[in-house]
Amino acid sequence: MRPAVLVIAGIDSSGGAGLTRDVQVLTDFDIDVLCAITAVTAQSNSRVTAVHHVPPEVIRAQIIAAFETRPVGAIKIGMLGTRMTVEAVVESLPSGTAVPIVLDPVLVASSGGVLLDAKGHAAMRERLFPRATIVTPNIPEAAMLLGEDPAIGERALISQAQRLLALGPRAVLLKGGHADGEEAVDLLISGNNVLQRIVSPRVRAIRRGTGCSMASAIAAGLASGTPLVDACQQAKRYVVDMLGHAD
Repeated sequence: MRPAVLVIAGIDSSGGAGLTRDVQVLTDFDIDVLCAITAVTAQSNSRVTAVHHVPPEVIRAQIIAAFETRPVGAIKIGMLGTRMTVEAVVESLPSGTAVPIVLDPVLVASSGGVLLDAKGHAAMRERLFPRATIVTPNIPEAAMLLGEDPAIGERALISQAQRLLALGPRAVLLKGGHADGEEAVDLLISGNNVLQRIVSPRVRAIRRGTGCSMASAIAAGLASGTPLVDACQQAKRYVVDMLGHAD
């Protein structure tokens, strides 16, 4: 049986991000997909026009059904939308740390639409961060989660990553795509604040769904038994290649 990843996320009607993008990435890694849909969004490359949040009891039922169907090698969590959804997901996750959890903190759409409400921010920090194997914010998301301005310079970025790590996840990957410079540097901080820099040449391309793709690629690696650092490096190579082929 091939490894399987349970994706807990919203659907982007444009196909550029969300569950559709997750499925594409996991298929590229030869990983089967189970899903729990948290929201249905109507959006394009330029705006979000509508969001329907799936009722919490339906989200719980989807997650329970996924685990009843087959073994799950990893969980990837994307858009949650509301505090009630965050709580429903937390209450439905398996106990312990046997199944790796990759949390992509989706807060706003690339086009600016809000994808997690303020109470959801607090619930994510307080209840979901401690359950996560790795959290994968970009620079603006890290700042929003901490209630600060976006960090400038590696020392400030490391400081923000360390404070996110203190909220309970086993690791934080602070992605450097929004920074400047000829290199795109992702900062991976794990237990005891061990820091590793994952570096690639900066690709001057814009494509929606890179955050979803990164998190799903990491989940693919973890589901296959790849160590966390190697899974992050593999995911970085995948996203760089994806950007290199962007239209």
